[in-house]
Amino acid sequence: MEFRQPAAEAAALMPELKARANVVIAATHMGHYPDGNHGVNAAGDVEMARAVQGFDLIVGGHSQNPVCMQAENVRNDAYVPGQPCAPDRQNGAWIVQAHEWGKYVGRADFEYRNGELTLLKYQLLPVNLKQTVKRADGSSQKVPYTAEIAEDLALLGFLKPYQDKGQAALGVEVGSSDGKLNGDRSEVRKQPTSLGVFTAMAMMDKARADFAVVNSGGIRDSLPAGKLTYKDVLKVFPFGSTLTFIDFSGKDALDYLAAAAKMSAGAGAFAQFAGVQLLIENGEVKQARIGGKAIDPARIYRMAINSFMAAGGDGYPRLAGKPGFVDTGFVDADMLKAYISAQSPIRSTNFEPGDSVIRR
Repeated sequence: MEFRQPAAEAAALMPELKARANVVIAATHMGHYPDGNHGVNAAGDVEMARAVQGFDLIVGGHSQNPVCMQAENVRNDAYVPGQPCAPDRQNGAWIVQAHEWGKYVGRADFEYRNGELTLLKYQLLPVNLKQTVKRADGSSQKVPYTAEIAEDLALLGFLKPYQDKGQAALGVEVGSSDGKLNGDRSEVRKQPTSLGVFTAMAMMDKARADFAVVNSGGIRDSLPAGKLTYKDVLKVFPFGSTLTFIDFSGKDALDYLAAAAKMSAGAGAFAQFAGVQLLIENGEVKQARIGGKAIDPARIYRMAINSFMAAGGDGYPRLAGKPGFVDTGFVDADMLKAYISAQSPIRSTNFEPGDSVIRR
């Protein structure tokens, strides 16, 4: 399998597309980064539009933000549902992205006349999004930003038996916690968190590993305090990755930890750890211990990671297929579910990262 640069491929295809079509639309998953800034995994839609002449519309994803521009190359990151929204415009191409998870339907009305494509109107239509409003008595309630869209009762009736079956499975209690295990996107992608430690320890436990590394982008939500259900588990691990491990030398372990330390704060590649103690300065590992002991370059250690990382995801070294590598086949959500049950009632303070990983 060969992966090529999207902009280079688009440039090569554009003459053929233009010869066969009046309008060229790209559906991408590279992210929208204002004024051509780069994402971790791809340069993004803006840079591609600037590099390749001929796109009429780019419908993007990945960066999970509503693309509504305040001015040229300035995105409105404080956009509120229901406000007017202007798409980005780069090198003749309109660039749109309707946030995430079906929160909006993006609607663009174009007119094509005499070879010219003109944008007449653009809207991000919120799908019953609600905001928290304080009442006079100090309590709060959820109210819609805009007029609610009525449910289609016939379709709802058709879907309800399936929804009920799903809810019954999702609502099964799997354990409990005395406090929140923090996997909030705004924190887990830039600092060690309790859920980062907890998930990594779950992987260590299942794989009987010496240490574990987890890409924070694979952790999609926190585990709340109180009763924990299978739905809570799937909100953390929705992707169906599998648990993998590799037995390799201490030297190779140090090399992998060095690669993990370089991952940028704020990105999904940012690493969470268990079983190691690290001092990282300017993205370089200055001190490293496994299980509280200095790493022996000649000793064999077992590291647990997920299958996405093992395949080279998020820019990590590819390990799949190397000597000592094993894909257990255990799905991460099922592994986490079993670990929650075994640890319950969970004492959340036991999983605080403390000073096990220090970054300077």
